[in-house]
Amino acid sequence: MSRPRKISDEDVVEAVAALVSREGPAGLTFASASVATGLSPATLVQRYGNREALLRAALLWMWGQLDLNVAGADASHPVDPEGAIALLVRLSAGYGEGDEAAQGLLLLREDFRDSVLRARGVAWNQAMTQALGRRLSQDPARQELLGRLMASQWQGAVLWWGFSREGTLRGFLRRELREWLTAMGIS
Repeated sequence: MSRPRKISDEDVVEAVAALVSREGPAGLTFASASVATGLSPATLVQRYGNREALLRAALLWMWGQLDLNVAGADASHPVDPEGAIALLVRLSAGYGEGDEAAQGLLLLREDFRDSVLRARGVAWNQAMTQALGRRLSQDPARQELLGRLMASQWQGAVLWWGFSREGTLRGFLRRELREWLTAMGIS
């Protein structure tokens, strides 16, 4: 008979996700995960097998949280161009300011390397394209194009802000996205 778990898998991956967000993927070891979760390294090895599986579990949990955030933002913002901007600014709140934003790029590197995590990125792109596209056009044929382009503009603006650190990320995004809407002839 196996012993009851004193911490659920959900709680383990949430704690490991916090560790990885703070320290980056390189900071994840079974020893650091042990400190974060209160479980012994041996118990973590029994549950996950290896560091890569533990990292994948944490990153999949993070994708799940992002999916929930996107659904919440999509449901709570108006279906118009200003609603699209508000949705993207809201989703950017978790990027942090300054060096914290750079940690997200380290996580993306891990997502790019793993086919399961890349598939989550593809699904996220589809959800973002739909959420934005329906705010930008009534024409179903244009919704996909405009949604995809606005999502690309948003991610590019986040990247460029990371270099310039001009004002706050939120203010920078609002300005950049409004300029993009104007350039696209969307009001």
